[in-house]
Amino acid sequence: MRAFTRPFRAAVLTVAALLPYGTMPAHARPATTAAIAWAACPEDAQVQCGTLAVPADWAHPAGPAISLTMARRPATDPARRIGTLLVNPGGPGGSAVDFTFAATTFFGEEVRRRFDIVGVDPRGTGRSAPVLCSRDLVDAQPSALIESEEQYAATVAHNRKLAADCAARTGPVFGHVDTVSVTRDYDAVRAALGEEKITLYGASYGTLIGLQYAESYPDRLRGLVLDSVMDHSADLDRFLVQETEAAQNAFAEFVKWCGRDPSCVLRGHDIAKLFVAAMARARAGQLINPYDPPNKLTVAQLTMAAFSAFYDPQWYSFAYYLRDAMLTGRRAPAATAPPVDLVDFSFSPVFCEDWHLPVTGFADFQRRLRGLAAGAPQMLISPLALIAVTGCLGWPSPPDNPQRPLPPLTGPTPVLLVNAVHDPATAYAWAREVTARLGPAARLLTYDGWGHVVYSKSPCAAAAVDNYLLTLVPVATGTRCPAVDPPPFGVG
Repeated sequence: MRAFTRPFRAAVLTVAALLPYGTMPAHARPATTAAIAWAACPEDAQVQCGTLAVPADWAHPAGPAISLTMARRPATDPARRIGTLLVNPGGPGGSAVDFTFAATTFFGEEVRRRFDIVGVDPRGTGRSAPVLCSRDLVDAQPSALIESEEQYAATVAHNRKLAADCAARTGPVFGHVDTVSVTRDYDAVRAALGEEKITLYGASYGTLIGLQYAESYPDRLRGLVLDSVMDHSADLDRFLVQETEAAQNAFAEFVKWCGRDPSCVLRGHDIAKLFVAAMARARAGQLINPYDPPNKLTVAQLTMAAFSAFYDPQWYSFAYYLRDAMLTGRRAPAATAPPVDLVDFSFSPVFCEDWHLPVTGFADFQRRLRGLAAGAPQMLISPLALIAVTGCLGWPSPPDNPQRPLPPLTGPTPVLLVNAVHDPATAYAWAREVTARLGPAARLLTYDGWGHVVYSKSPCAAAAVDNYLLTLVPVATGTRCPAVDPPPFGVG
């Protein structure tokens, strides 16, 4: 799931989601061998930008084409260059091009010396034929926390209307933004780069791209790092339960931090009860959003605010947020943005192509929600899982790339998986399950800390990943990295 890290305040009301296996035979190869014309990127002269045309629908390679946009940060020590490190920060919706621009603040110096770092915005996102939709329709999405038959029917109708709008505005790539198609694009990029093999680093939803690439093209892969791991073998029940357990565990870790850290402004309060009281006020329409006054918070928005804060995690800032909403009535000034008619909206179009989430109606949805809430009194359900499920209700086409059992690795390449024990978005249980299913060539590096996307949070994990990328020597079975308390974010 997303990926990714993001500023807490920007994430309070929106999802920059996180949150992958294909059916293409391993011998399949893209038809294109076109070269990429590189030029200095306008955003950063040290980075090269380029494009590559690929079929909008790989099943019809002679049909309409789309343009993939990519960025390359050349190895700073070309004489010792190992090859290309293809990177993806997750999403669905994260920009790998932007991730490449920021590579100097993410990847270690030796990795940057030895690899060309290449980020390709996946089809349907960022600069690569993005899914475009009416902002008014996107903003009019009903609450994901559906509480009546009428709300359920309205969600289904809205999703169908939104999908039709996006399809009309996006063009031929709509309906072909599944991860199988992305892996075929990536192999076309590999061929255009002139590389026999590539090394992949995928974070969050990018781990699905990495897993599917390893399955379809094992002989084209030099190395693979999966940071914060998606388990695409999870059916609907396991998806919901394990996601919700992860979100509730992250809330419990926030409570523990507040009890031990003097900088927590809620220290001494019963935070679990305070949050339940906040949900009651939100349900009654009485909770003002302290970052967007005078607008009120719904229960879904409140739990998403908490969930978003747990990504880094930003415990310090979230404690102030909850205090200001519940105890003092303080309000931060509201930010304004110019109106935009169209907006990139790739989460549901991608997720609904990759996941089969067969909720059969409101009664089924309500039953599942009640069962989850019994074990998660604060979070109720993982906000990410909730948005994924409700965003696909009534989607006009079945998924092209639904879940299935993960096959064991067949190639010679060892794979390094990395996951935090207290990840709110990609459950640690997923990383353990995927490691077991991939077989003895897969090694799991456990980070005994918090947050989503481990490389940027743990020097121990970053050093282990760097060593693997440079040498392909995996960590020993059972390797763990100690937790690192996150620094405070912002001021009160």
